Amino acid sequence: MNFHLHLEDEFVQFFPLDEPVSVEPDTPATQVFQQLKQQNKGSILVCDDQKLLGIFTERDALRLMAREADLTMPIGDAMTKCPVTISFEATVGEAIRIMASGGYRRLPVIDKQGVPLGIVKVSHVMQYLVAHFPEYIYNLPPKPHATTKTREGA
Repeated sequence: MNFHLHLEDEFVQFFPLDEPVSVEPDTPATQVFQQLKQQNKGSILVCDDQKLLGIFTERDALRLMAREADLTMPIGDAMTKCPVTISFEATVGEAIRIMASGGYRRLPVIDKQGVPLGIVKVSHVMQYLVAHFPEYIYNLPPKPHATTKTREGA
């Protein structure tokens, strides 16, 4: 099957999505840091009544620390507001285009009502590509440590 056609026929819903972890916008940043560390996550969704308001990622955390901000501030003041999202029914190709064009490492996946269902990460995309298109990803020769019996060249 053609590489490009395959990307447009497979859907994001088949990715092993990370379970969405969320907090309320008035949660203190220090509490969010603790939660991220305990759950070994790189991002957390900020929701109010299951409605996605924003996302707080490692990049946001670095920005906070770089400006020596008060870490007791509500996470709603430090999050990335109105994050770019993708539909559960979107194709893998759409996810790759959105992530590449925006420079996103994480993309919240939402249902038709806008409720977060998970997060697509760059690592999910890479795992998908390796599993489905190994001939395009792996470019090692069939015998990587082969040597010639005779000297080549002049």
